[in-house]
Amino acid sequence: MNPTTLNALAEPNRLLIIELLREGPLSVGEIAERLHLRQPQASKHLKFLSEAGLVEVRAEANRRIYRLRPEPLMEMDEWLESFRGMWEERFDRLSDYLLYLKKTGSSLKPKEEFK
Repeated sequence: MNPTTLNALAEPNRLLIIELLREGPLSVGEIAERLHLRQPQASKHLKFLSEAGLVEVRAEANRRIYRLRPEPLMEMDEWLESFRGMWEERFDRLSDYLLYLKKTGSSLKPKEEFK
């Protein structure tokens, strides 16, 4: 997974831009207006997102239209998937332990078999 993707998404306005672009392509002006940013601020964030590979731009007359690139987000999803299995296993063990406590009326003291 490319750490640049996480770095780009760590800034709240850039994350909001990504959320907006999920709905479809938008111009810099539309993004700035919806996020209540000045156009230079929006352009700066879009440049960062473009350099990180998260968005692509096309010129349309004097406007720049930005579109979300799904590939970096799919790569991040694959990376996160490696953690999902670990957490699902832990949640399953917690669920088993809570059911055990409920059935036995035991306290929350961990039993050796659930460690």
